[in-house]
Amino acid sequence: MNTPLHEQHCSPQHGHAMSAADAQLLLAQLPGWSIQAATPSAVPCLIKSFRFVDFHATMAFVNAIAQIAHAQDHHPDMSVSYNLCTVSWSTHSVNGLSISDFICAARVDRQFTPTV
Repeated sequence: MNTPLHEQHCSPQHGHAMSAADAQLLLAQLPGWSIQAATPSAVPCLIKSFRFVDFHATMAFVNAIAQIAHAQDHHPDMSVSYNLCTVSWSTHSVNGLSISDFICAARVDRQFTPTV
């Protein structure tokens, strides 16, 4: 598909997680994101941390992600502190990564304007 990730839309995912090779190809389009798993047997996640000047800016970003997640019907895990938000995407229905994770990560990147 030639449509940029941030212009694509999520759809319900079923079956198996995408292959590691396919995930690496899509990861190349998302600077600063990485694929991580807490343990070798854990589900891989697409993860990136974003730093802000203060809590207000952090929470504005979290709310912007909430809008993306709601519109795409695909929801991340987030860790939020005073000036840092770590976003983690995975697809529970496939027990791993799917195209939806990469679409939402790209949409988050389009939303984010660095302030620090």
